[in-house]
Amino acid sequence: MPSVEIVDYNPRWPVEFAAIGGALRRALDDLALRIDHIGSTSVPGLAAKDRIDAQLTVVGFERFEPVLAALEQLGYTIVPRNTRDHCPPGWEGQGDEWEKRFFRPPAGQRPTNLHVRAQGRANQRYALLFRDYLRAHPRSAAAYAELKRRLAAYLPENINVYAEVKDPACDLIAVAAENWARQTGWEPGPSDA
Repeated sequence: MPSVEIVDYNPRWPVEFAAIGGALRRALDDLALRIDHIGSTSVPGLAAKDRIDAQLTVVGFERFEPVLAALEQLGYTIVPRNTRDHCPPGWEGQGDEWEKRFFRPPAGQRPTNLHVRAQGRANQRYALLFRDYLRAHPRSAAAYAELKRRLAAYLPENINVYAEVKDPACDLIAVAAENWARQTGWEPGPSDA
């Protein structure tokens, strides 16, 4: 089982995402509604696993074949069993709001997680709001980093348990982020790539 290692923020992460996002944009063109740097590596100063998370936003999954073909042409590999995000407790919407497709990077590319989500779905918004909230709230980002460091220290060889414990903490942050979004009128800014 892969181990969990949290490292200090690396200012090269946005540059590395830009290269990944640029290649995706060139290959997908208008099949990609958005390509965004998400996750901890997208938050300046936040410690993280040294793995770039990218979110590719598509119209939906009904006609996914052209997207899949373009990603496979780039060398991405779909992970067939990873088709849903964690659903936060108390969610009262449709279950398909958490549907996604997940891809491993091409051989030779730096460690990357590519999450493909449908425009307007809860999980697509969650990733962007979570990122923007942590960017705007450095103290929350620092507390989140400390949680991740402690989890990695206690669960260094079990990435599945690490994620199971981390998800509810993310949901707590998301509650605060939703309040912040209502107070500020937050909307996702332009796509990163």
